[in-house]
Amino acid sequence: MADSPGTPEQEIPKGSYAAGRRVRLPQGAGRPIAVFVNGLAQVAGSDYEIEGSEIVFTREIVKEELGTGRKMALLLGLFGTYRKDETIDVEFTRAGRIELAGDLEVRR
Repeated sequence: MADSPGTPEQEIPKGSYAAGRRVRLPQGAGRPIAVFVNGLAQVAGSDYEIEGSEIVFTREIVKEELGTGRKMALLLGLFGTYRKDETIDVEFTRAGRIELAGDLEVRR
């Protein structure tokens, strides 16, 4: 899904990258399905579509680039991170129960 004509391209901040637009639904996930990016509810049809067993976003999901040195510093608690790193959470039903899957992997 490309940006529509006349729409500026999505800006990717330094230290982050466009991870992709697709997220696989958890196995057995049924409707209703609610999708959240960084805790904010997304709107089906304008923010994403469900295609088979995947959620396909209308824009790239941005993740933080973590090199070895940065990972080690974060692990040791030397500093935090303030780069853009979007997380995808999905609420769905499975076997008659409401479940939540957090920080799902973003794919191309």
